[in-house]
Amino acid sequence: MDFSSRFSGRDGAGDWLISPLEGEIGCVNAFAITAETAADVAAREALLDRAMGPGRKRKSSEKLRRGRKPSEGLAFAARGADGRIVGTVRLWDVAVASRSALLLGPLAVDPSLKNAGIGAALMRHAIAEARRLGHRAILLVGDAPYYGRFGFSVEKTGSLAMPGPYERHRLLALQLQEGALDGACGVIAATGRRLEARRIAGSRSGHVVAL
Repeated sequence: MDFSSRFSGRDGAGDWLISPLEGEIGCVNAFAITAETAADVAAREALLDRAMGPGRKRKSSEKLRRGRKPSEGLAFAARGADGRIVGTVRLWDVAVASRSALLLGPLAVDPSLKNAGIGAALMRHAIAEARRLGHRAILLVGDAPYYGRFGFSVEKTGSLAMPGPYERHRLLALQLQEGALDGACGVIAATGRRLEARRIAGSRSGHVVAL
């Protein structure tokens, strides 16, 4: 991947080239945010293991992702100048009663690049794309001090619940459309496209993992 011109904006292929700090052009840690592909699966899973550890698959959020595909057009990878995946984020289709929403996560960045602005850039890109595609709200389980900068809060999640153990103060939401979660109440359920049976079996054995 040629980052010789390093700038913030779209390149000819439709990728987003981003410098770690807003307005900082020509930084050696420039990266690009691209759509994830099937060829990225192994590298993404290795990155998630490094960043989050082996316990990541036991989290309550995983119950909403297991056996499902990410929401159409909402799986992203951040790539370094050498093309290596250095960050990842995906969003998943969920619902509370009859209200549709997205579940964001996991968001992960290579531990060696934690302060390079990659996570924030992935968040901004994911939110912008979800809004552009017409989604109404995004949910996640995470730390309010970090995700609050992107507009997430507990304001609309008091009557919502995850399908398993979780810390209530970490269930956050961002409305992309006014009133999207007004009066929402109940347990969050997965509604995304299902994986083929063969791929589900492989993912459980640890040999094949869904895009």
